[in-house]
Amino acid sequence: MSLPLPASRDAPKSCCTPARVGGAQSDPFEVTEKTGQDQSEPVDIPGGTALVGTKEPIIVADAEGPLRKKKVRPFRMDAEAVTNKRFAAFVEDTGYVTEAERFGNSFVFHTHLPQDFPPTQGVAGAEWWRMVDGACWRRPNGPGSEDECKDDHPAVQISWNDARAFADWAGGRLPTEAEWEHAARGGLGDVRFPWGDQEPNDEDYMPCNIWQGRFPHVNTGLDGYKSTAPARSFEPNGYGLFNMVGNVWEWTSEPFKIRTLRKASRQVHAGKEGYKLQKGGSFLCHISYCYRYRIAARHGNSPDTATGHQGLRLVYDA
Repeated sequence: MSLPLPASRDAPKSCCTPARVGGAQSDPFEVTEKTGQDQSEPVDIPGGTALVGTKEPIIVADAEGPLRKKKVRPFRMDAEAVTNKRFAAFVEDTGYVTEAERFGNSFVFHTHLPQDFPPTQGVAGAEWWRMVDGACWRRPNGPGSEDECKDDHPAVQISWNDARAFADWAGGRLPTEAEWEHAARGGLGDVRFPWGDQEPNDEDYMPCNIWQGRFPHVNTGLDGYKSTAPARSFEPNGYGLFNMVGNVWEWTSEPFKIRTLRKASRQVHAGKEGYKLQKGGSFLCHISYCYRYRIAARHGNSPDTATGHQGLRLVYDA
């Protein structure tokens, strides 16, 4: 089955991550000492020359190109996204309160709300995103969704600030873009996806958890999931990493910047002021609308924003 390319190569689409605008700033949470209670299972990622970006950008406005080379040192990376079980251990140990909990609301995708749910406010231009009181990592789709917080699924409704606090506690850090792409390629080099270049479709090849059907109203869930999948689902890549694309967006340590190349000099311009870079796409991505489940794809969001498809994965110095 042949799927259409996105209608525009240039315009970023807002299915990815709505941003919290004008919200009250929360006080940063500091972890002063690692407790040793974190149960992570990182794998070794070899150092060397990392490929970053692509020679054939699809969403040009996101600065996916050009293809660049960067040296990276050996490091370790979690084989899976941080799960609800791990995040719960962090909260129990530290008493941490996420930003969504402190704000009292967060973003939920419209099809994840029951039909009898009370009225909610939508995001202008992307009304499928609803601001839901009480939505947080414990209740990813708002009150009554506690059962969706499954131990082996990725923790979601996690802001960049939340991710940094968890990393401090766990003795790790958020990856750089070069580290993330180097790990996602799994030793395959210049490929589009962690498994190679074969394109997922809505019919017979679904190697990751993305949208199937007509976005944003019909998700057939042919890959087995209409929301998050377990953190260890589908086949891992060549380095043993699960779900490096699809499932949930993963925060990086870097600001979201748009690079422009000119003959005389290279200039780096900020994307959106203060935004942080995310990689990997999510279960809401589809080639017809938000083709960001590619290794080179990138997106940004404000560090205090949480959504039902934002999580994290840590790296550790070797």
